[in-house]
Amino acid sequence: MARSDSGAHLAEGPATATLPSADPVPINSAPSVHLPVTVTDHDGRRVTITDTSRIVALDQYGTYGTTVFALGLGSHLVGRDIATKFPAAQSIPNLVADGTSVNIESVIAVHPTVVLTDASLPSVYGARQQLERSGIPVVVGDPARTVASSSSEIEFVADALGVPEAGQALAARTQSELAQARSLSEGHTDDHNRPRVAFIYARGTGLLILGGPGSGADSLIEAIGAEDAGTAAGLHDAFTSLTSEGLIAAKPDALLMMTDGLKSVGGVDGLEKIPGVVQTPAGAHHRVIDADDGQLLSFGPRTGEVAIALARALYRQQS
Repeated sequence: MARSDSGAHLAEGPATATLPSADPVPINSAPSVHLPVTVTDHDGRRVTITDTSRIVALDQYGTYGTTVFALGLGSHLVGRDIATKFPAAQSIPNLVADGTSVNIESVIAVHPTVVLTDASLPSVYGARQQLERSGIPVVVGDPARTVASSSSEIEFVADALGVPEAGQALAARTQSELAQARSLSEGHTDDHNRPRVAFIYARGTGLLILGGPGSGADSLIEAIGAEDAGTAAGLHDAFTSLTSEGLIAAKPDALLMMTDGLKSVGGVDGLEKIPGVVQTPAGAHHRVIDADDGQLLSFGPRTGEVAIALARALYRQQS
């Protein structure tokens, strides 16, 4: 299928995908809590939680911390990860300072009554053993993150914290937002000619990675009626080192980046100096979309909002 017209209905120039609120909006300011509760975690272990007054939520994406706030339990969160970075969480201790290693001593020091975590943090299993020896219940979730898993992630956290009704309502709100995001593509795309969007992860020009199947960004791109450029170009891995040849072959109509990543390469002007970028339809038309680092791949209660913001940025729909 020819790709020359796949971006014909897209506006030129860069855009920022902006959410209505910097903080997640609680589905209920005072959810009804039912404890004790026993849940089966991702490892098949039965874990009983009797107290959710002091919650620690740790994963690579900020999913669990965001969900705790969106369920209306933000005041119970006493420890977070580096990706849970929205304003309302900034005063809460970051217990994963390097983004991957759980600081056991710091976790114990905040006296948690329950810890939510998953294997997106490589140190999680060693941490779990030490925390459980200290009498702290640890609930381990599924580390996979996609748009399709967002509702199950929400309900997993809600069930573990004894607020299943709030979880169901939050999942329903998220699904409604995802439907709204998909509707924004109407008139701009169809099954035979979808715009291609390439997700580029950057930390300076020395670290440039092109997203492919399983990156997480691919499912967001699909959710707004577009096509993930890395997947369409035949990539097999979630992330592949970016080359000019590979990017040109992917023929993206737009580039998607995290805001801090875009800044790290010198903004749109700096990005377009990277070999291969201006040789793509995206580069030729300066179509670069950026989204907040802590929001884009959080996959949970903000997934619907993120998808709406991305769709509006790509198709230039007004809020």
